Amino acid sequence: MIERIVDFSVKFRFLVITLTILLIGTGVYMTMHLPVDAVPDVTNIQVQINTDAPGMGAVEVEKLITFPIEASMMGLPDIDKIRSLSKTALSQVTVVFKDQVDIYFARRLVMERLQVAKAQIPKGIGTPVMGPISSGLGEIYQYTVEGDGHTLLELRTIQDWIVRYQLLTIPGVTEVNSFGGFTKQYQVIVDPDRLVAHDLSLKDIFTSLEENNANVGGAYIEHASEQYIVRGIGLISSTKDVENIILKARDGTPVHIKDVAKVLIGPEVRYGAVTKDGKGEVVTGIVMSLIGANSREVVNRVKKKIEEIKRSLPKGVTIKPFYDRSELINKCIKTVTNALIIGGGLVFIVLFGFLGNLRSAFIVAINIPLAALIAFVLMKVQGMSANLMSLGGLAIGIGMMADSSIVMVENIYRHLYEDSNRDKSIVKITLISAKEVARPIVFAILIIIVVFLPLFTLQGIEGKMFKPLAFTISFAMLGSLILSLTLAPALCSLMLKVKTQENENVILRLVKKPYLSLLKKALHHNRITVITAVALLAISFGIMSRLGSEFMPQLDEGAIAVQAIRLPSISLTNSIGTCEAIEKTIMKFPEVETVVSKTGRAEIATDPMGQEISDIYVILKPRREWNVKNKDELIEKMNEELNLIPGIAYGFSQPIELRVSELISGVRSDIAIKVFGEDMSILKEKAEEIKGVISVMDGVVEPKVEQVAGLPVLQIEIDRESISRYGINIYDVQYVIETAIGGKVATQVLEGQKRFDLIVRYPHESRNNINSVKNILINAPAGERVPLGQLASITIEEGPAQISREHSQRRVAVECNLLGRDIGGFVSEAKEKIERNVDLPSGYYIVWGGQFELQQRANKRLAIIVPLTILIIFLLLFSSFNSLRNSTLIIMNIPFAIIGGFPAMWIAGENLSVPASVGFIALFGIAVENGIIMIQYLNQLRQEGLGLHEAILKGAENRLRPVLMTALTTALGLIPILLSHGTGSEIQKPLATVVVGGLISSTFLTLIVLPTLYGWFEKKGV
Repeated sequence: MIERIVDFSVKFRFLVITLTILLIGTGVYMTMHLPVDAVPDVTNIQVQINTDAPGMGAVEVEKLITFPIEASMMGLPDIDKIRSLSKTALSQVTVVFKDQVDIYFARRLVMERLQVAKAQIPKGIGTPVMGPISSGLGEIYQYTVEGDGHTLLELRTIQDWIVRYQLLTIPGVTEVNSFGGFTKQYQVIVDPDRLVAHDLSLKDIFTSLEENNANVGGAYIEHASEQYIVRGIGLISSTKDVENIILKARDGTPVHIKDVAKVLIGPEVRYGAVTKDGKGEVVTGIVMSLIGANSREVVNRVKKKIEEIKRSLPKGVTIKPFYDRSELINKCIKTVTNALIIGGGLVFIVLFGFLGNLRSAFIVAINIPLAALIAFVLMKVQGMSANLMSLGGLAIGIGMMADSSIVMVENIYRHLYEDSNRDKSIVKITLISAKEVARPIVFAILIIIVVFLPLFTLQGIEGKMFKPLAFTISFAMLGSLILSLTLAPALCSLMLKVKTQENENVILRLVKKPYLSLLKKALHHNRITVITAVALLAISFGIMSRLGSEFMPQLDEGAIAVQAIRLPSISLTNSIGTCEAIEKTIMKFPEVETVVSKTGRAEIATDPMGQEISDIYVILKPRREWNVKNKDELIEKMNEELNLIPGIAYGFSQPIELRVSELISGVRSDIAIKVFGEDMSILKEKAEEIKGVISVMDGVVEPKVEQVAGLPVLQIEIDRESISRYGINIYDVQYVIETAIGGKVATQVLEGQKRFDLIVRYPHESRNNINSVKNILINAPAGERVPLGQLASITIEEGPAQISREHSQRRVAVECNLLGRDIGGFVSEAKEKIERNVDLPSGYYIVWGGQFELQQRANKRLAIIVPLTILIIFLLLFSSFNSLRNSTLIIMNIPFAIIGGFPAMWIAGENLSVPASVGFIALFGIAVENGIIMIQYLNQLRQEGLGLHEAILKGAENRLRPVLMTALTTALGLIPILLSHGTGSEIQKPLATVVVGGLISSTFLTLIVLPTLYGWFEKKGV
């Protein structure tokens, strides 16, 4: 089959070239339409269920809303976990599904169960709604709506009803979340004294407002030859309409709303705010992209639409972006593109240097971009995006893509100068030479693809991060295999010529003589050679034991996210004031372009923060304008300055990293120690003990316990005996508490297409302290008006700030980040110290989360799959060589490849991580490929009748060039990644370091130790 493909390609070479041209056209088209993003979307398949419960405390929210929703979700197919958060006025339940579940199917399942949950939630408390169909990478564009002479209420109205609705028309945009400013609201501020004077109750006002705001239809009437549609117009359209609503008539004198209340336009009660650059509050919009949408295209559409919207805004109002995902995307793509271009150039130099022939070098080099185009076509068919990891697969595999063509072209090129081939035609020489290496090429490439099998088995965030890389490399290697068997022989038969002698190039001449001398010594002292290799392997493993470990290096997003945490009792107004002070401090740094702080939660609570927490986005200037060496130094200096502001704890992260970490694991730090149990006070106590243990450990920064207590609560506990004496029901008291103090929506006012709530509430002075609340009057059936203080115990107590649950159990998390220390080493030490110093009661236990959880899961899977993959490779080798001896020899090349990998990581200061593991996996494939090339040729020479020693020397000499070329092209192709400081290079550097270091040892051992072992095995008859 393989030989037929080669025959066809050489015989119909012009057809092959024509098909190649078609491939170029198709590839360019597919590339132009390939979705582009910064990194793969690693967010798990999840559905958020948010329930607004105005005025309700965390305990009530958990009992009445969160638990019924959690219970209704249990038993759904393919659920991974259920998390929840209950806090003042909000319940959020997150249902996480397994990765294979389609997001729309998951939402349909959740929607069906929500109907059951709604029936169990008491009427009027809140309505559960699903969050937007977005992900951790969904917040692609953020902006402020600003305008001199316009109030925050006016700007928020413009954002909600002009900007937001126009942006929602853009394909790929699933939601535009408004944050900051004040939401417009019609307010009926009732005077309690006037209410008593007119013998009215809050219910009377509420009912009148509901009954005096409607349009109706009266079908139609016929008049003469015409038909009139009947409309009854009664909708409220202004504050004057509200004021003139009648409540009752006394002795023919009407009592209107305006007689007992003030009607005004004011702000809705809010749970969050946004400030900017230390200059005060602003209104912002957060554009969220649909899952699976092309982020760069969506951002470009948003920017284009915003320019159109600007023209329709009121005079003086403008839109200013402060976060644009396309900037990160472009930086990541630029990093990989530069690596591809520079790497490709270095590969071509190597090819020309070793072959000494421009045409041969061109034939090999042309296969690299063509293999990349095949990969792009298959990526488009697979529905993949071009991102840091998928394109990184091409950058990492740029040298490997040339390997098969190198072996093919080098063998054809070498045969052109052999004496026995001088009388043969170029076509015949090409066929003989191509068929000679076609089979080992196929097996070598097949094995490289099999080597990446472990990456396809990874799950969760690590799977979503590295599967695109594995797919891309596999696609590219498959493309390179097809091209090496078809285009390469076809072009060789057209472009190369039979020569009388080969002018050996300088590089090969300089290398060959010392190599053969060293090989002869190694063959003569074979025991010393093998023992030395084993000793080097042992030293390498010794170095490995000194390396740290982590899940994944941090991707530098080019921005900083600072999390400011205050006491739970702080007011929103005070939080806003401290944010302005923080922003002024940060703006002093010349590296900072702008600072935007988000305190509390937005209209759609995708990030359910309390008023005590602020996420501060620090947008940085280009690096050339910095006065510090790196971002770590900048963060250190910022932290020093910010710590001068009292009463605030800080955490430093990055916008995407912060959001993704929270969505995936429910925490915002590298390490999360989750304490599970029932009693919140015990959970908090044990969490504080754990914090005390880890706080004194080396490398721990920003240790904190999830704030679950310390929220002041004005608690009104109704005395049932007292209300029974007056014939008052619980509902009557609760109704007044809800309406008079909190404010209750009676109806809506329509202004064109705009809709605004109309609420009823007491004035501020009648509800702003405990004594005012005690004096609120409750109507009794007999006509008495009883002060609330006589019907209930009213006290100020400390209540829970929030209640977190996971797997239907309460939990409190202890979080921390690490600086200058690996995660694996920290966790091992911390586990030992916590077990020794913290005594957990029965029924309470600890679960480790954050990046450590992901690292452990990846390591466990790789520990099973990598040995299984090596076994598969061995079976493939055995099926190819039909020799246990040869298969074992080639497999022995794998551990020898490790010799250079660990020392290279140690020198570079890298930790063991998932990218490093991927590097070793790639290295195994290259080592096996080189082993196949060497052993296959040695066997061929033996079959031709050469003696063992002569076959080893001649085979090693003839295979020196292709082995060196494959190693150097792969290594030099990775040099740009090793030297790069661009965005995204942090993730690829460990991988490149392992491969380059391992190639040095692998190549040397393939050329020296493998022939030595071959001779030893053959002599001993192993």
